[in-house]
Amino acid sequence: MTSLKRIVMNSSRVSYFTLAAYVDSGLLRYLFFMLVLSLYLLILCANVLLIVVICMNRSLHEPMYVFLCSLFVNELYGSTGLFPLLLVQILSDVHTVSASVCLLQVFCVYSYGSVEFFNLAVMSYDRYLAICCPLQYNTRMTTKKVTMLIAVTWLFPFLAIVVLISLTSPLQLCGNIIHKVYCGNYAIVKLSCSDTTVNNVYGLIYTFLSIILPLLLILYTYMRILKVCFSGSKQTRQKAVSTCTPHLASLLNFSFGACFQILQSRFNMSSVPHMLGIVLSLYFLTCQPLFTPVLYGLKMSKIWIMCKRMLCGNM
Repeated sequence: MTSLKRIVMNSSRVSYFTLAAYVDSGLLRYLFFMLVLSLYLLILCANVLLIVVICMNRSLHEPMYVFLCSLFVNELYGSTGLFPLLLVQILSDVHTVSASVCLLQVFCVYSYGSVEFFNLAVMSYDRYLAICCPLQYNTRMTTKKVTMLIAVTWLFPFLAIVVLISLTSPLQLCGNIIHKVYCGNYAIVKLSCSDTTVNNVYGLIYTFLSIILPLLLILYTYMRILKVCFSGSKQTRQKAVSTCTPHLASLLNFSFGACFQILQSRFNMSSVPHMLGIVLSLYFLTCQPLFTPVLYGLKMSKIWIMCKRMLCGNM
């Protein structure tokens, strides 16, 4: 009993975490640093370019492009929640991070993932109205409704993560080693030597509301879209393919990365090679922020034309 009390007392003094997934790469760390920095700068440039293009062109001030702009802002937000700390850790000899910074990163990474799924769900609803109810689109997708949908897309995940962090931060921890290259909520919860039933239950509720529910909405809207496409004209099918293909590609890409991240945090992945595990755990935070603007920039003809005009100075 005395030793248990001592452990609990020491647990309250955890002021930093050690990110144990990093390995000593010697001089190669500078190469890794330059590669990661280049990727981050590329993500910043690609997303900022498309945000500016959408904001500066009145012809793109339509619901679909407004939702796209929200998506690009989220890619900036998510990558900024990861890359600065990742770059610092790559050059560091001691891979430690303060508890407050670690929880801040948890907030950024998790809220980024939730906003991404909500944003993709809202975009699928927008495409459903445009393809299945074209005559009612302008009356149903009003400016007020667009504003409300974007507000919900951002505010609900932020509030949900605030509750998540408020449940995690008071936990009494019996260790400070996280076997990842960035901070994760469940990785911190697993270090607890107190009861975590409430955290686990809320984690399941959060997963359902933030991931499963948006995916069910997306599945429903695409079933309705496919039904209209099979029974509609060739023009309707072409419109559906041109606007829905990048959305589906973005959804599948992000869902793959998020799925592995959830599996890695909940189950023993020791059978997966170390470097492969690191790459896959970073996939949805590194590839999606670049994949999204490149995909939409190339596939959406209006955006592609405006980008070329801006880069060539013809705007």
